[in-house]
Amino acid sequence: MVPITSLWLPIVVSAVIVFVASSVIHMVLGYHKNDMRKLANEEAVQKALRALNIAPGDYAVPCASSMKGMKDPEFLERMNKGPVVLMTVSPGGSSGMGVALTLWFLYIIVVSVFAGYIAGRALTAEARYLAVFRFVGATAFAGYGLALFQQSIWFRRNWGTTLVSVFDGLVYALLTAGTFGWLWPR
Repeated sequence: MVPITSLWLPIVVSAVIVFVASSVIHMVLGYHKNDMRKLANEEAVQKALRALNIAPGDYAVPCASSMKGMKDPEFLERMNKGPVVLMTVSPGGSSGMGVALTLWFLYIIVVSVFAGYIAGRALTAEARYLAVFRFVGATAFAGYGLALFQQSIWFRRNWGTTLVSVFDGLVYALLTAGTFGWLWPR
């Protein structure tokens, strides 16, 4: 076993590498530019929503209040008539990239800690690069990629968008695994 405290260097270095890679993916490569589509009448939709004074949160329209409500003929008619809307309402103002980037970096640290913990419990300090790579890579991929499928399954997110994000998760997992393999305490 390798104690998690011995893995601080690969945890921090892998987090920095993944953070930089994610920045390059989103700001330079540009393959996420079509993740969200613009409404043709964006200003009118925004004006209508603003007039409703909807509190920030996640919403579904129509929205049944219970499992029994999902069988209600009025609810079913509204579902069939459409459109069905799943949306997140945020307050106006700055998008808060500083806060989002800080939370993203903390999330990367958490994934690296879990990946290191699992590898540290399964492997010894004498473990070879490939063994470390496999344990850390599989765990990091679970943290970065597998949970994204829920967004398409339950919330109807575009499958293409989800698969592109899962690919990002694979890249992040490979970078994390490579860093741990390289910096594994021996």
